[in-house]
Amino acid sequence: MTGWDSTSDDARHRAHWGGFGRVSSDADLTAALDLFRGRPTVVLTGAGISTGSGLPDYRGRDAVPRSPMTFEEFTGSDLSRRRYWARSTVGWSWFETARPGLAHLALAEIGRRTPLTGIITQNVDGLHQAAGSAPVVDLHGTLARVVCLGCGRFSGRADLQSRLLALNPGLAAGLDALAERARTAPDGDAEIDDMTGFVYPACPVCGGMLKPDVVYFGENARRETVEAANALFDAADVLLVLGSTLTVMSGLRFARRAVKQGKDVIIAGDGATRADDLATLRVHGRLERILPFWARASRTS
Repeated sequence: MTGWDSTSDDARHRAHWGGFGRVSSDADLTAALDLFRGRPTVVLTGAGISTGSGLPDYRGRDAVPRSPMTFEEFTGSDLSRRRYWARSTVGWSWFETARPGLAHLALAEIGRRTPLTGIITQNVDGLHQAAGSAPVVDLHGTLARVVCLGCGRFSGRADLQSRLLALNPGLAAGLDALAERARTAPDGDAEIDDMTGFVYPACPVCGGMLKPDVVYFGENARRETVEAANALFDAADVLLVLGSTLTVMSGLRFARRAVKQGKDVIIAGDGATRADDLATLRVHGRLERILPFWARASRTS
């Protein structure tokens, strides 16, 4: 498979380390659309599609360096759990207000005009579903849900927020100011200076450990989730990667499998990815430009 990097000549001088700032021409965006339009296509999305909704990413142009918590840290340390839930309590107050951006809405429209088998997302924000896309597989889970590691019971994160605020009235009193500082934190993981005395609840049913229903580093996705993602992938002739650096193996493996199986791979977004050399076609730029462009072009086809 021969890769084609479609960065326009007039934009190449704006490229810098990391690949940020490169912009593909309208002609190249049209070529990418023509490659997947009318063909069964599975979409793999990363954090880059949600930055337009005000949700920061871990590795983008403006990302603040940070180390996400691992599963071992969360389950093995009371201090780590206190740290997580304190930061999450602050971050949740604005994370839950995020709404689908231009990129999410345009992708949903594209899905109504060309045969997408579905969306596999590495994001945990639920914005594809809110935009009207279906089917969507949340490969890394969802922050809107909490799971008990003891009895397996699921509950809503919004309900837990009320309990967390009631248990920590001091933090609740200063929540608005703290939440404003949290807007630069990916996935609502806000920085909190003082977590002394923060209290988090146990499962109300069995007393077990509550955990956000997301896949931490060092943790595996549920088998049924992986199977659902594989079904969408297997039904497709094209893999369209949007806004993911493919740094995490859970995403990169789809690109490698696509190449092995002879599927076309299109990668779109701002910044370099681990699979750029595997792409049939690589287009550059902000997804808030690329996806609405494709949506408009789809209306006239």
